[in-house]
Amino acid sequence: MDGDDDTSGTMIDEIYANGGEESDQRSRRAIMSGDQLDVEAYAALYSGRTKIMRLLFIASKSKIPTVQLDTLRMAYDEIKKGENTQLFREVVQKINGRLGPNYEMDLSWCEGVDRKAEQKKERLENELNAYRTNLIKESIRMGYNDFGDFYYSHGQLGDAFKSYVRTRDYCTTSKHIVHMCLSTILVSIEMGQFSHVSSYVSKAEQGTDALDPIIISKLRCAAGLANLEAKKYKLAARKFLETGPELSSHYNDVIASQDVATYGGLCALATFDRAELKSKVIDNSNFRNFLELVPEVRELINDFYSSHYASCLEYLGNLKANLSLDIHLHDHVETLYDLIRHKALIQYTHPFVSVDLNMMANAFKTTVVGLEKELEALITDNQIQARIDSHNKILYARHADQRNATFQRVLETGREFDRDVRSMLLRSNLIKHDYNFRASRKL
Repeated sequence: MDGDDDTSGTMIDEIYANGGEESDQRSRRAIMSGDQLDVEAYAALYSGRTKIMRLLFIASKSKIPTVQLDTLRMAYDEIKKGENTQLFREVVQKINGRLGPNYEMDLSWCEGVDRKAEQKKERLENELNAYRTNLIKESIRMGYNDFGDFYYSHGQLGDAFKSYVRTRDYCTTSKHIVHMCLSTILVSIEMGQFSHVSSYVSKAEQGTDALDPIIISKLRCAAGLANLEAKKYKLAARKFLETGPELSSHYNDVIASQDVATYGGLCALATFDRAELKSKVIDNSNFRNFLELVPEVRELINDFYSSHYASCLEYLGNLKANLSLDIHLHDHVETLYDLIRHKALIQYTHPFVSVDLNMMANAFKTTVVGLEKELEALITDNQIQARIDSHNKILYARHADQRNATFQRVLETGREFDRDVRSMLLRSNLIKHDYNFRASRKL
C-alpha cells in the first residue's frame, strides 16, 4: 500500500472516530449500495432538520412498506427531540396509526412546546426592543440571530431567513459576515432557494481572505448543491472535488462526506473528459478520502477510466434505486446516467475504424437493436462521426477528408506567410524613412 492510501485510511479513521467500531461499520453500510437501503445507518450520517427531511423524502418515494414505516418512525422520534410541532402533526398524519399507540398524536407535548415557544418569542422581542433602544450593534445582531435560530427550530423558514439577513446591517467583523452567510445558506437549502445559496456563498468568500478550512469546505459543498440543482453538473463536480477532507462530519446538518463522493463522482463522470477524470478525480488525493467512504462510486469511476464499461454500468444499475431516494440527487439521476452512458459509447467507438455491433452490445449488456438506436441518436447529434451498416451490424467511423484538410492547412500557412512578410516590409520602410523619430520630435 502506497503513502496516499495510508493517508486515506487515516482520514477515514478520523471521520468515524466518534462513533465507535459498531457505528463505524454501520455508517459504511449506509453507502448507497445495490442492497436495500439501511435507513437507520443512513439517517445516522445526518443531524438536525435535514435528517428529518431526508427520512420523510425516503418515506414518500420508497415503494417498500417496511422502509416507509421505518423512516416515519425515525422521523417521529427525531422531531420530538426538537420544537417543530407543525412538522410533528404532519408526520403523525402520515403514520396514520400504522406504528401503534407509541406513535400517535401527543397533544400534551405539542401544547407544552407551543406554550414555551410563545414565552420565548415574547422574551426575545422584549430583549431585541431594549437593544434597539440602546443602539448596541452587537446586541442587536445577536438578537436577530437568536430570532433566526428560534424560527428555524420551529420550522418557520421564511421568518428565519429574514431574521438572519437582518443581522447583516449590524455585522462589525468578517467573522460575523461569514456566520450570517452560513446561516442564510442553511435555511435557503432547506427552502430549496438555491439562487440565494449561490449569492451568499459568494458573499462569504468575499468577506475575508483567511477563511477557516472547515468553512471553506462547507461553502464548496453549498456551491456544489446549488450548481447541481441548476443542472450545471461540471461546475458542481468542481466544487465537490475542491472540498477538503477537513469537512468530516462538520456539515452533517446539510450534507455527509459520502454525499460529497457520490455527487462529485457522478457529476465528474458525466462531464469530465478522460484527462480531467484522471487528474482531478482519480489522482486527487483529497477527493480520494471521500471516495474511500463509497467504494461503489470509486470502483465505477476506475472501471470507466479503464474502459470496463460493463462493470461500470452494472455498478450504476445497482446504485440507481437508492440514489433515486436521495433528496438532492433524485431529479438528476436519469440525466446523469444518460450522460455517463453516452460518454461510454463515444469512448468505446473512438479508437476504431469499424466496430462489430454484436461485440459492442455484449460489452454494454444490451441488445443490438437497442444499441443501434442509441448510436443513431449520437450520430444524429454529431457526437459520433460514423455510419451504421445495419445489414452486417457494423459501425464504420467517418474519417475526415485528409486531402482537403491538407490543402486547407497549406492555404492557411500561405496566408500567414504573406501577412508576416507585409508586416516586415512595412516596418523596414518606417525605419528607413525615420518616421517614428520625426513623428515623436514634432510632438
